Amino acid sequence: MNKTTSINLGGFFFHIDEDAFRKLSNYFEAVKRSLSSDGRDEIIKDIESRIAEIFQEKLGTTKQVVGLIEVDEVIAIMGQPEDYKIENDEPKNSFSSSYNVNYNSKKLYRDKENALLGGVMSGLGHYFGVDPLWLRIIMVILFFGFGTGIILYLILWILIPEATTTSQKLEMKGEPINISNIERKVKEGFNEISDKFSNLDHDKIASNAKQGAEKVGSTLSDIIVALFKAFGKVIGLFILIFSTLSFLGVVVGSVILMFSSTLPEIMLHDNIHTPFNFDVPLWAQGLLFLFTIGIPLFFFVLIGLRLLIPNTKSIGNYAKYTLLALWIFSVAALTIVGVNYATELSHDGKVSKKDLLPLATTDTLEVKFVSSDYFSKSKYNHTNLRVMQDSSKHDIIYSNNVNIHLKYTDKKQPYIIVEKTAQGRNFEEANKRAENIKYNYKFEGKQLLLDNYFLTEVENKFRGQEVDIYLYMPEGMVYYPNKNVEDYLSGNNADYDYHYGPEGYKYVVTESKLNCLDCPPNSENDDDNLIIEDISDDVIGNQRIEKTTTKNDSIEKVTVKVNGKEIINTEVRKSKN
Repeated sequence: MNKTTSINLGGFFFHIDEDAFRKLSNYFEAVKRSLSSDGRDEIIKDIESRIAEIFQEKLGTTKQVVGLIEVDEVIAIMGQPEDYKIENDEPKNSFSSSYNVNYNSKKLYRDKENALLGGVMSGLGHYFGVDPLWLRIIMVILFFGFGTGIILYLILWILIPEATTTSQKLEMKGEPINISNIERKVKEGFNEISDKFSNLDHDKIASNAKQGAEKVGSTLSDIIVALFKAFGKVIGLFILIFSTLSFLGVVVGSVILMFSSTLPEIMLHDNIHTPFNFDVPLWAQGLLFLFTIGIPLFFFVLIGLRLLIPNTKSIGNYAKYTLLALWIFSVAALTIVGVNYATELSHDGKVSKKDLLPLATTDTLEVKFVSSDYFSKSKYNHTNLRVMQDSSKHDIIYSNNVNIHLKYTDKKQPYIIVEKTAQGRNFEEANKRAENIKYNYKFEGKQLLLDNYFLTEVENKFRGQEVDIYLYMPEGMVYYPNKNVEDYLSGNNADYDYHYGPEGYKYVVTESKLNCLDCPPNSENDDDNLIIEDISDDVIGNQRIEKTTTKNDSIEKVTVKVNGKEIINTEVRKSKN
């Protein structure tokens, strides 16, 4: 029976028999002889850690002693020293190469060497084989867009271990963990450090070492620079988030606008109902929107990336100048189109028509707005101008932007003025558009029936078309509006003494305003202009009693206070004759 001995390998204790220990020791000696002095101790340390991991896997929980079988398997996995010379391109031991395939799978670690914060995204990038930049952008969008990014990042930071050893760094990238790769990885680290030291200005270091005060100042300067860099990264993060989301919105909106004319059930006629309301094709409006707003946002995305990751590759001067030229062209085109559109609205046109109403001063004038049974059922029954179809499937512009104004006249007979307005590039065009507005009303008996809408042809476009009705009534005439009139009434309520309620009320016309004849009492209005008629102050025993009487044409109020505390407040309303 072979003797066993205890060894410390990579921080772990193992029991190993003498033959296995002798073979393992010879293996380590051969490895040491094959390595150069640069970084040899670090390489041996990493090899020991890797062999310890393999021993733990092979022994498991049932076997306690490392034997020759386990040592042979380790050597087969790690390879013989002579098989892994740095200058050789291919390993000589075919068995070692084929065996390593089983250990060539990736493991998930955090990559602190290429980290911006915790190395989570760098590690995920190695694991999934993607650029960590895209993973960072997704995480930033999740953080600001849904609020889950920071929680997810912290969980991953806690759960994913950091790749600290050379073996772990090789596993993270999916490279075989053998002597060749361990030696290469360690030497790469030493070369990086060597390059950094070789680039130092030794004379400057010696000079700074002699000047303690300058060293303190340099340290303070480094701290300030670091703070500014951190602040710049925060600013870059906000710029990146805002500009990325905005750019995506502009792209989506532009695509929808460019292809909206091909979508079903959408009312876009002659480009009069688009966001710009311009007389240019829809696809051209979409491109102008994309280039004018999207290109600056795209450059802001690049600025945000550059602030976050200073070594971000440039898109190249050719791409920059091309985008700049497109943007200048788009701004110029949009300016021309905008000036042209502003010219379309530069002049106001007006057409009015006056009709006398066959009523006497003592008559009662009833007013009512009527709607179209066809158009009122449409889902586009709004105040703004809308493109609709009439009963004959003819495209037409519809609007119920109709206003009524109540006016006093010193004439003996009431009359109505219908005023139609529109805009155009000159007075002639504006007046013609106003004339093309179709609006109707009629007078039956003593009732004035007003359409609550107007129509115009699509060729007239959306050019601020409106209809205003001015109803002039003499003093003493009774005005009886329908309940729906209040929706179209324009002006100050104080001029009308208008009462809004579930039913219409009658008003008498005076020179100054309309006075309601049958409106219910309004306590808020009745409290106005109260006049103090009587004040009494008596003392009975040790009680002081104050009585105040106030009144106006509508009410009389009596208030009684005892020792300054109000105990009675009565109101008597006078009846109207």
